[in-house]
Amino acid sequence: MTKEKRQKQRSHLATQIRISYIVLLLPSLVFIAYAFYNMWHINERNNEMISSVVAASEFSLQFKEDFDNETYLLIVGYVSPEESSLNDELKKARQVVTELKGYTTTEDNQQRLLYAEKYLNNLVTYVTQITKNLGYENKYEDNMLIWENDVQIVTSLLKDTINEYIYYENRQIQTTQAENNALFVNIVEISVGLMAFGLVSMVVVSYFGPKWITRPIEKQVKEEQKLLRKAEFDLLQSQINPHFLYNTLDAIVWSAEAGNQKQVVSMVGNLSDFFRLSLNKGKENVLIREELQHVRSYLEIQHIRYQDILTYEINVPEEFYEYRIPKLTIQPVVENALYHGIKNKRGGGKITISAEEKKDYFSIIVEDNGKGMEEDRLRQVRKAIRNGTPEKNVVYGLYNVNERIRLNFGEGYGVHLESIPEKGTRVVIRLPKKTA
Repeated sequence: MTKEKRQKQRSHLATQIRISYIVLLLPSLVFIAYAFYNMWHINERNNEMISSVVAASEFSLQFKEDFDNETYLLIVGYVSPEESSLNDELKKARQVVTELKGYTTTEDNQQRLLYAEKYLNNLVTYVTQITKNLGYENKYEDNMLIWENDVQIVTSLLKDTINEYIYYENRQIQTTQAENNALFVNIVEISVGLMAFGLVSMVVVSYFGPKWITRPIEKQVKEEQKLLRKAEFDLLQSQINPHFLYNTLDAIVWSAEAGNQKQVVSMVGNLSDFFRLSLNKGKENVLIREELQHVRSYLEIQHIRYQDILTYEINVPEEFYEYRIPKLTIQPVVENALYHGIKNKRGGGKITISAEEKKDYFSIIVEDNGKGMEEDRLRQVRKAIRNGTPEKNVVYGLYNVNERIRLNFGEGYGVHLESIPEKGTRVVIRLPKKTA
């Protein structure tokens, strides 16, 4: 065999070995490229969702308290319309909502952000009306009504909407984490398969490669878990209603200064139960028993604050207790009865909560013997609840309760009102018989 021929054979063999190396290496390269791309994509998506939750949490924590307080200062004349920062706060809020639209990819959260924009538009209307009323000497009471019945309710709805946005973005983060874990399992399985067909060097690379790859993943997961826990804590904190809390704490202080120890213990216990049941571990639907306990805690607190004008009675049989109801359904209706019915009537008033059962559904009934509504007012409220277009001076609490029931269970369920001027109001909450 000639030297030239041997060189050709060696060259051919080297070419074959190189081709073999390439054939062995190519699947690994493709796999590595695939793995890195997916990890990068998931990491980018995680960062976007975390940024979304953090931005929404900061907005939810700050906006309601600041806006309610600034509106009050404007009404009482502590600041002038020119000095007020309300318009700046609304502008910043819109920027946050617009930013959140760019983060979320779920249709439900996009819809929640549309609701948030709608609430911001309503706040613009209220601020404009308040500013206009400031030009008249006899409009102070009108402005206070707008602040109590409209501004504070809408900012509460806005905060609740952002809280729901945060909750579902957190669920998306959890889903992404599950996908991340599944991807890691796939990486390990494919790596084991490649090691079975590779050379010793490929086995070594395949052995150490996954460890090197998983370090940033584990670090990222730990960071995400920290941020998720922070976001969940911020979400729970942001659900506390400062206005109600401040008033209740003031009442506790007054009772303590008066030496009424039993009353202080009662109010503190009821306040604790109220917020514990309000948060309820993030569950959307609760048992009637739990919802009634939440309402009872609320009424006990308000009964102490308004003991000269308020009495109440809860007559719901135990056979209703295991049915399920959207969280915070009855309490807003009771609150509406207190502030729009009992407080507007001279003398004392009573709120009664009862239940009735039909073949395919059951109803929770909240009645008060308060101010009641004129026919025009009643028609306006019914129209707003039915059409989903609440306007000025329409009770937002009832609209919100009805809308959540309708979205959960369908058009056949919701809130119905009956009212007689100077006699009182009857609110019927129709719900399906669900125990799970």
